[in-house]
Amino acid sequence: MNKVISQPTMTSAAKLTRMTYWALLALVLLAPALGLYPVFVMKLLCFALFACAFNLLLGFTGLLSFGHAAFFGSAAYITGWFIKAQGWTPELGILAGTVGAGLIGLVVGVVAIRRQGIYFAMITLAIAQMVFFVCLQAPFTGGEDGLQGVPRGNLLGVLSLESDTALYYFVVAVFVLCFLFISRIVHSPFGQVLKMIRENEPRAISLGYQVDRYKLLAFVLSASLAGLAGALKTLVMGFATLSDVHWSMSGEVILMTLLGGVGTFFGPVLGSGIVIALQNLLADKVGSWVTVIIGAIFVVCVLAFRKGIVGELQAFRERRRVAVTKAAAPRT
Repeated sequence: MNKVISQPTMTSAAKLTRMTYWALLALVLLAPALGLYPVFVMKLLCFALFACAFNLLLGFTGLLSFGHAAFFGSAAYITGWFIKAQGWTPELGILAGTVGAGLIGLVVGVVAIRRQGIYFAMITLAIAQMVFFVCLQAPFTGGEDGLQGVPRGNLLGVLSLESDTALYYFVVAVFVLCFLFISRIVHSPFGQVLKMIRENEPRAISLGYQVDRYKLLAFVLSASLAGLAGALKTLVMGFATLSDVHWSMSGEVILMTLLGGVGTFFGPVLGSGIVIALQNLLADKVGSWVTVIIGAIFVVCVLAFRKGIVGELQAFRERRRVAVTKAAAPRT
């Protein structure tokens, strides 16, 4: 007689998470019809992808980089130059920017990956400043003026992206695919090794894993995804400037990730949404004071929500689940 093997059922928390993702996807797809400015949402998605790429390195590998603006900004310049000066189609320009950022990430990773802690962070910052100097001095970058007037072009030479609506759904598709790709990486055996390296690197070494290779691959993947975000940003905004590769951009993505929740999937998206929304809402009203306001919000978040907004919500839900389980357990 065959035994009936029970299939694992999805927990209520997993169901709630999946329903939330579907609801957010529906909201993003309907955003233009709901009156949301497409360019604003596209900019938000670009920085959300940037924060997710950084979170792959910090949240799931435990490596703090102070130089991720180098990958974001260099890809923005590469994409803008190939599309504007060489007449490449947008998908080829984006691919060139992503590959370029990945190659720069490979060089930086080879140099920095053997160091840990503050030494690793300082090496990434130093090399990022070198990239900033190159972008400032190189003739094809436009110097302090940057690359202006980058055309959107035709996707695959057929579909025009000049319309905000057409470009909007292209950016949404790229973001969703990248988000699913990052999720697949984290839940794969490779991702489990990255988590083990984050939690206890000496133990991972003792188990025979070549830790440096795993960290280098994670660094290159993070740099490539950050470059993809920068390439999309150039296509959306039509320009690439020195602010894209400045050290303050690295600090901004750290802020987004910590605000939303390091090591969570949706935290960086929420954090980037809060920062970009505040910048757009307050820039015309308070000017440069917007950085002070965002900084104050960050300080309050760090003091009150050490795990970030999404991280604290998950911790609260876990504490509640444990309390309910203990209350329902029979007393002996």
